[in-house]
Amino acid sequence: MGWGLKTFKCSFLIWSLFFIGLSYSENYDFEKAPKFKFVKEATLAPPILYYDYIIIGGGTCGCPLAATLSQGARVLVLERGGSPYTNPEKINIYNFVSALSDISPSAFAQQFISRDGVLNARARVLGGGSVLNAGFYSRASLRYIMESGWNETLAKIAYKWVEKKVAFKPTLLQWQAAVKDALLEVGVLPYNGFTLDHLYGTKIGATIFDKDGNRHTAADLLEYADPRRISVYVHATVHKILFRYNIERRRPQAYGVIFKDALGKMHKAYLGKRPKNEIIVSAGALGSPQILMLSGIGPASHLKAHGIKVVLDQPLVGKGMADNPMNVLVVPSPLPVEVSLIQTVGVTKFGSFIETASGLSIGHSWAERLQGIFEFVSNQSGKPSSVMYPPETKEESVGDTIRSLSNPILKGGVILEKIIGPRSTGHLELVTTNPNDNPSVTFNYFKDPEDLKKCVLGMKTIIDVINSKSFSKFRFKNMPVEALIDLMYHIPMNLRPKHASPTLSLEQYCIDTVLTIWHYHGGCQVGKVVDLNYRVLGVDALRVIDGSTFYRSPGTNPQATVMMLGRYMGEKILRKRYFPAKK
Repeated sequence: MGWGLKTFKCSFLIWSLFFIGLSYSENYDFEKAPKFKFVKEATLAPPILYYDYIIIGGGTCGCPLAATLSQGARVLVLERGGSPYTNPEKINIYNFVSALSDISPSAFAQQFISRDGVLNARARVLGGGSVLNAGFYSRASLRYIMESGWNETLAKIAYKWVEKKVAFKPTLLQWQAAVKDALLEVGVLPYNGFTLDHLYGTKIGATIFDKDGNRHTAADLLEYADPRRISVYVHATVHKILFRYNIERRRPQAYGVIFKDALGKMHKAYLGKRPKNEIIVSAGALGSPQILMLSGIGPASHLKAHGIKVVLDQPLVGKGMADNPMNVLVVPSPLPVEVSLIQTVGVTKFGSFIETASGLSIGHSWAERLQGIFEFVSNQSGKPSSVMYPPETKEESVGDTIRSLSNPILKGGVILEKIIGPRSTGHLELVTTNPNDNPSVTFNYFKDPEDLKKCVLGMKTIIDVINSKSFSKFRFKNMPVEALIDLMYHIPMNLRPKHASPTLSLEQYCIDTVLTIWHYHGGCQVGKVVDLNYRVLGVDALRVIDGSTFYRSPGTNPQATVMMLGRYMGEKILRKRYFPAKK
């Protein structure tokens, strides 16, 4: 879309810091993270390798999948990013923003901008998105599990397997407790206390950060792996999957992959001769459809336009891309607040999830810029503000806000809403044939009017929470919600056009200020690209197992379910391998 790197970095940083910036303590004693001898640089890999299972992507799903399969087979994991264990403090809670907004070549996050003009990021690290996210852990609803065709009992067992390593009960402090009480006050009922289950009402969920702020990622699930049967290569970028024609079944069959190490040397990995050996793509919602296309599986005309030999004309690869839209309000506080990521959540019956985080650290330079933004907004004589609020309160509220923003540790937090689903979908296409390059993706935020209705109701709930008695001690008395909306409208949250006017509607606010919550999915959906067992339709010895197969995001945060799916399908594949059903 022609946006420069400088513009991207500036906008992305402001947006990230407002979502939740956390202060780093130089005196923090980081606990040494676990390391695995079977995790190695791809430069150490031999030119040719043979395994029972080759997993493309060591992410949130790929790690538990690999650990499980290694209990009964030889497994190779090829991860294009690095290891989080080389620099464990980089992924600690106190470095959330710096890791997420890093644009260096070795960053764990690879930024991209959707065709919708919304800034986003994809993981490029062993452990995937669980290395970068805000840490909230919550299971999918029973309805979601049933609709996905998963066995309820086995799914629950798989969740527990994950939770032994990565899920913790958070300590609820003042800000989170106030939002919890406010949600109950405004009618997001009942109160479900601390629970991992997805239930209507207000709850406290788990977190993958322990009490000391150490992040526990999907990579930690490799502790379950049999080290004699697993090899994990990092900085191993898969360029294509290899196919041959199965004459007996009259269809293509995957038999190997070509990958490149950090020095540019090509390696080949092949499946052993056993009939049930497979290649499993677990590269995420952007990576999985991308690698299928690069390997010749996708819309024939699109592949031919990029000079890719067509293995299977599959027009539904890359379709159904969706990203749950997020909209937020930043709330400066007259009182100090704790550093917290997502803990409290309101699960509404109208399809919006209300969440919060606090203790923003924006640094002196960013504080000065944000102070300047608000002063500019406030001093626009003769120019209409995006919203109107009583003139007698404007001067006081402006002063309160400026004082809050002048502090490098912003006293306050964010309250956000994410809609369920969503119903709006888009598509993904290749831009180049380089697997390191981002594909082009369009999510079509709010294209379906039902999504917009949910956002408006969610924003109304946020406004009610901010105006509630339970939250009052964290509000400046003379700062109406309209002033907070006005502030948000003048921060470069995204690259979409703004439509500020004195009669701004919440509908327009949702459209103009939409952000990502990084829960994008689709592109290789069940029933369209893969079957119920995640086998790619029309091809042998190839599966896709990750969030790209989802039609909608599970619950308030997908990471618990994505990790569960890796364990669940790993066990299912091994059962079929050693105990095949009788014909």
